[in-house]
Amino acid sequence: MILLRSIRQPRLRAFSTNVDPAAYCEDFVRKHDYDSFLIGKFWSGPLQQPYFAIKAFSTELAMIQDSVSNATIGAMRIQFWRDAVRDIFAASSLNPGSFPPRHPIALALHQATKAADLPAYYFKRIVDARDTELRSGTYQSSEGLVAHAESVASSVLYLLLALRGLGGSDTFAHAASHLGTAQTIATLVRGLPHHAANRQLPLPLDISARHGVKQEEVFRHGGDASGIDGAVYDVAVLANDHLLTARDMFKEELGGKVPALAMPVFLAGVPVTSFLERLEKCNFDAFNKSLALRDWRVSWRIYRAAYHRTF
Repeated sequence: MILLRSIRQPRLRAFSTNVDPAAYCEDFVRKHDYDSFLIGKFWSGPLQQPYFAIKAFSTELAMIQDSVSNATIGAMRIQFWRDAVRDIFAASSLNPGSFPPRHPIALALHQATKAADLPAYYFKRIVDARDTELRSGTYQSSEGLVAHAESVASSVLYLLLALRGLGGSDTFAHAASHLGTAQTIATLVRGLPHHAANRQLPLPLDISARHGVKQEEVFRHGGDASGIDGAVYDVAVLANDHLLTARDMFKEELGGKVPALAMPVFLAGVPVTSFLERLEKCNFDAFNKSLALRDWRVSWRIYRAAYHRTF
């Protein structure tokens, strides 16, 4: 009975009842997604706390794969968040029998649902995509990677658009779809050394095969493995193409400028641009140690982008 109970109710780290959910989420994002923390400064006023809640939720789910010792524990944590999303929205629907779990991110999300009409669908979509990622860990094709990116990063941007009351705009949604894809692919390339050190190679298999990349060579030799630079180049081009398409959505309909109300959402494109530029300067060597360093110029570039309303 004890074993069954532990499986059904996975334990996460216990939190003090004195923990402020909003402060916890902001600090969590600062520690684990510093670029998003910088962008959070442009979410001033009452929407800043919901912004950090959504970003903390996304980051927490993204970290599960690397923070668990085996797939069973990962599945338990995924189930915790699947149940948490259900309970958050049930509680938001004034169901007296439902309460969000006593986890600061869940509590902050519950408050966020009171600040704006946030579709539960996108939260569930993120959980399901991370569950699939945990079970497989590979992408058979570049199309599979794009589909995964749409489910995770693009879904986060859709939630942020909804937070600003812009969820009904096709232009913003299409731009967010492509930007989220670029963001996910850039993050994948950025994390390649870490994944290889853990004997994982998340590059799409069709691209790896095209360049003759062998997993064991990458695990042993990193950036010196045969074909890896060519594969990284193709993946980077894919990310850049989606980034350019996102920008083109505003060129075609809004003269190249992002409306001020939507700009905080699309500031997410600035760190993506910065990383892709640095990667190109390194001749697409994803294992170059300089890429692991924080780019101090990103903060300035975010401010500049917000001022010029471009990304």
